[in-house]
Amino acid sequence: MADKLNDLAGRMGKGPKGLGTGAKLLGVALAGGYGIYQSIFTVEGGHRAIMFNRIGGIQDYALTEGLHFRIPWFQYPIIYDIRARPRKITSPTGSKDLQMVNISLRVLSRPDAMNLPSVHRELGSDFDEKVLPSVCNEVLKAVVAKFNASQLLTQRQQVSMLVRKNLTDRARDFNIILDDVSLTELSFGKEYAAAVEAKQIAQQEAQRAAYTVEKAKQEKQQKIVRAEGEAAAASMLGEAITKDPGYLKLRKLKASAQISNVISQSQNRVYLDGHSLMLNVNDPSYELKDIKKGK
Repeated sequence: MADKLNDLAGRMGKGPKGLGTGAKLLGVALAGGYGIYQSIFTVEGGHRAIMFNRIGGIQDYALTEGLHFRIPWFQYPIIYDIRARPRKITSPTGSKDLQMVNISLRVLSRPDAMNLPSVHRELGSDFDEKVLPSVCNEVLKAVVAKFNASQLLTQRQQVSMLVRKNLTDRARDFNIILDDVSLTELSFGKEYAAAVEAKQIAQQEAQRAAYTVEKAKQEKQQKIVRAEGEAAAASMLGEAITKDPGYLKLRKLKASAQISNVISQSQNRVYLDGHSLMLNVNDPSYELKDIKKGK
């Protein structure tokens, strides 16, 4: 560009002397402005830059946010986004009791800003794509294999903490920082679901059978108690009649009162004598000895 401007200034030099000098100064100013523009760059918020030069390669330092200078053509910056980025990883794996488990993991990852040159040399700008899927699968399989299928449900918090610790340590080996690791989904295969359902049905049937047996025992005990009560009542009634015949007369009077109460509420007219109403208390048949003879 500077050569073109000089060419233009040379052509215009044939004109007035002052015009040629002004064109040269303008060319120099434009060339200087272009050089300055190419010599500065800005690192935005949440980003870091590493510098590459054509002699030494990647420099061992990272540039923070703000305005920075470089040598045009000889140096150029490589910008990295160091903000946490979410990533969801799903991995089918086997539990300790050989049950297939589908487990999903969400991680928030970012590169270590202090080791960006190493990250770029060893992994490149797509570091998370190269590292996280394999590391997450490895850690998930290793952790899930320590627990039974039922323990994965009852001890989910412990499983999550163990996964987070192991995964954070493994990612640190690659200069990757994990801000958060959480289990978002935990499901089992169809075979395990069918086995769990069959087990629940068997448990319900066993509980129903136990309830039926207990109910039969209670009914049996109830019948025994009722029979014992009736036997005791009959024995006590027999003793009462034997000791005091007047007790039987009292029972007859109560029975006659119940009979008369029922008949009085009937719409039909009924005529009963004292014998039918068992009110003939003066009859010798009220005597216990006559009753025993069958009179």
